[in-house]
Amino acid sequence: MNIVLFTILPVAGIVLGWFIRWLYAKFQLSSAEQKAERVKQDALKEAEAQKKEYLLETRDQLLRERQQQERENRERRKEIQVYESRVAKKEELIDKRSSEMEKKEREFQERNTAMEKREQLLQVQEETYRRELERISGLTAQEAKDLIIKNLENDARHDAQALLNKIEQEAQLSSEKKAQEILVTAIQRLATETTSDITVATVSLPSDEMKGRIIGREGRNIRALETLTGVDIIIDDTPEAVVISCFDPVRKEIAKQSLERLVTDGRIHPARIEEIVQKVTREIQQKILEEGEKVLFDLGIHNMSQDGVKALGRLYFRTSYGQNVLTHSREVAEIASLLACEIGANKDLAKRAALLHDIGKGAENDSDKNHAEVGAEMARKMGEDAKVINAIAAHHADCEPATLEAVIVQIADAISAARPGARKETADNYVKRLENLEEIAEQFNGVEKAYAIQAGRELRILVNNEKIADSEVKELAQKIAKQIETDLRYPGRIKLTMIRETRIVEYAR
Repeated sequence: MNIVLFTILPVAGIVLGWFIRWLYAKFQLSSAEQKAERVKQDALKEAEAQKKEYLLETRDQLLRERQQQERENRERRKEIQVYESRVAKKEELIDKRSSEMEKKEREFQERNTAMEKREQLLQVQEETYRRELERISGLTAQEAKDLIIKNLENDARHDAQALLNKIEQEAQLSSEKKAQEILVTAIQRLATETTSDITVATVSLPSDEMKGRIIGREGRNIRALETLTGVDIIIDDTPEAVVISCFDPVRKEIAKQSLERLVTDGRIHPARIEEIVQKVTREIQQKILEEGEKVLFDLGIHNMSQDGVKALGRLYFRTSYGQNVLTHSREVAEIASLLACEIGANKDLAKRAALLHDIGKGAENDSDKNHAEVGAEMARKMGEDAKVINAIAAHHADCEPATLEAVIVQIADAISAARPGARKETADNYVKRLENLEEIAEQFNGVEKAYAIQAGRELRILVNNEKIADSEVKELAQKIAKQIETDLRYPGRIKLTMIRETRIVEYAR
């Protein structure tokens, strides 16, 4: 009994437990279904509420857009009404103006008709007056017209000539004044030296006994010195002096310095002479390079070949009319640079061409060409620019200047050579130049006498008033000026002053 009881009780407990669990699960399922139903109902209600809300918003939006569209339509209708009003006013204005134009056109036609009638009447009157004038003057209409045209032509020629003379005078005055301003501006910025003394190749001796030592036994010393230096040494009766003669200024300078050192040293024999000459030659060559490099450095010119530097340095020992050629070339370069700056030309090109314009004077070889042609050839070999070569060749008008800088070089060269104190001239050459000036002027018919004044810078010419009229004096002056330019070479320019006067002498008795 107990065993059965113990067996049945657990089974009954398990069954009871399973039944309770089944009841609980069923209760939970019923509760979840109810909850899901409630959620579903809530969702349906919420969806219905949102649907109503969206419908309301959509209706409001449509209402607002409809109102906006109505406002825009009203504004457009107002604008169209304004435009229609303006068009109507313009149409009225156009109609009014059209009527006015028609009225003016009728008035113009009436006036035109009246003018035609008046013109016909004037033609009749003109024909009547013309016949009356022909009868009174004794001239036909064509003859009177020709006479009037001839008088007008003469008056026009006279006025034109007067105007031409006035314009020419004003042009001469203004151009000369402008040129003077440019030249003065350039020159006043340049401080130059006066002309240097002509280098006289004379060596002073302490005594006349030194002449015998210079000559040496059977003349061996002087022969050695002349052979090594290529100069002629003149020993004459001049007290305490020996003269050195040579066309090459560098050789002359080498011989002069060598002889001075030999005289100072006292040891004069062929071996010593050769030693001194070689030493002085090296020093002179170094001096040539130094002088060439110095002037290039002072002027700020670069890229010059070694031959060009040497050619410039040789100008240091060359003079022309007492003016040192290297100093002259440097001065011309500075003047040309200043002039180029004043008128807007190429400053560097003008400066370079001006510095090299007389480089032919330092040429080592002899040539039949003038120094301008020799200088142009040297510049071509040195690889200079074609414009520089042309400026060198044209600086004495041997060929036509191809650039503005070439003309500037001509002007700068004339300024440097013609300025006061630049050059010295011998008395014979000076007098000869003045005589040539006077002879050229006096060979023209109608010239009574010519006087060269102001060191040949001005030529005053007395004209015979019976042979030359006032209107011919200017033409005569131009012919004389051209003849002077053709026949003479001179620095600067020469002013011609023509004098023509009528003198009448009468006596009261």
